[in-house]
Amino acid sequence: MSTSVQVEPVTENSYEGVGRCKCSFWFAVAHDILGVFIMMVGVFGGLVIHDLFIYAGAIVIFLSLIWWVFWYSGNIEVPPEELEDDVGMTKLRNRSLGRAVRRMSSRFRNSFRKSSRNTDVGLATIYDNTISSSPKQLERETLSI
Repeated sequence: MSTSVQVEPVTENSYEGVGRCKCSFWFAVAHDILGVFIMMVGVFGGLVIHDLFIYAGAIVIFLSLIWWVFWYSGNIEVPPEELEDDVGMTKLRNRSLGRAVRRMSSRFRNSFRKSSRNTDVGLATIYDNTISSSPKQLERETLSI
């Protein structure tokens, strides 16, 4: 007996223009425009504190990189075949290879554990004498200011 399974083709959504993350795109563009505007005020404004405006504009432009990274990483397309492993559905062809690698690594790891000897070293063996304190040796000193 065989059962037939019908698989519907995966349809990709096409995103026109700026992609899926439109808010990140427009925040990044707004920060770039604001940063350039603030910087140009510092350069051509003739103000006494022109350095402040130049540096502030550069910082705003630098902070727009955060929004550009969000926009770019939000638009990365991952095929559904690569997402199977992330949701717990392992592929059959990789299962035997993974099992063999795990078995070899556990043998390799256990070989070091079995051959290791007891390495507990006390402080007495390091310093060649025992460290002991008795209540007679401890004295309390008062500090007066």
